[in-house]
Parts: sequence; C-alpha cells; structure tokens
Amino acid sequence: MASITLGGNPVHTSGELPAVGSQLADFKLVQNDLSVASLSNFAGKKLVLNIFPSVDTGTCAASVRKFNESASGLENTTVLCISRDLPFAQKRFCGAEGLENVVNLSDFQTGAFGKANGLEIVDGPLAGLHSRAIIVVDANGKIVHTEQVAEIANEPNYEAALAAL
Repeated sequence: MASITLGGNPVHTSGELPAVGSQLADFKLVQNDLSVASLSNFAGKKLVLNIFPSVDTGTCAASVRKFNESASGLENTTVLCISRDLPFAQKRFCGAEGLENVVNLSDFQTGAFGKANGLEIVDGPLAGLHSRAIIVVDANGKIVHTEQVAEIANEPNYEAALAAL
C-alpha cells in the first residue's frame, strides 16, 4: 500500500507499483470506440502509461496535453492515458483539445488494471479511482521506470519518464 496525499491529506492505494525490471502484466482496457485493448495491441512498442484519477481535473488534463505534445516526437513509442473515466469523456476531452498523439484507455468496467498494479485509491474522496502514476515499458514489455506521484494534485516528472525511453 502506497501512502500518498490529496491536498496534503493522506490517502492510500491498494498496493505498490510493479517493480522496475518486471514484465508489465497483460490488461484489458476499453478504448474510445468501446472495443477492448490488451497489451498485445501494443506489442513491440515502447509504452508510457500516464495513469490518473480523471481527465476532468486540471492536473490530469495537463498531463494528457503534455504527453500528447511529447508523443509526436517519440520513435516507436505509444503514450497510453489510463483512467476510470468513461471512454466517452476521454474521447470528448481529446477531441475538444485536438489531442491525437495519445491513446486513451478506460478501466471503468472493473477497475482490474488499477487493482493489479497497486493504483486503486482505497480511501478519501477519490476512493475507487486510480492514483497519479507513470509506468514506462520497453519494447519487450519490461518496466524500465515508475513514478507514484506523492501528491495527487502534482504533475508527474515528465523528464524522468521520457528519459527512461
């Protein structure tokens, strides 16, 4: 269980992020067209998993914008923006913002991705949503960088995530 804060108040997650050096576990997440994507959909690609509570908050929206901007210049890399938002909300946000360089994936159906990766917030006002975290994976599916953002209202360390690629 990770201890993080929301507005300076302690909250906890369901576990710890997967270890650097381990393989990213397979997942089933819902795409904007309501089809299901799994890790195999991104085989051979480096991945930046930008995980956050909701695209409808300022910090979460800023992270999607920032990674969208960075993603256009990344070779053989896909940025996955993962939350428990409905796919409709993710699609609406990216459409309104003109963001085309990231892939939105939703864990709204079961929250299994969040639970499996120690991301689910278990107490406080955001209980049930994902914590803000980054997981970077190489082209072979090995985790090369993680960051559990200590204060949910803060943005992740973009430079460290991109440097891990």
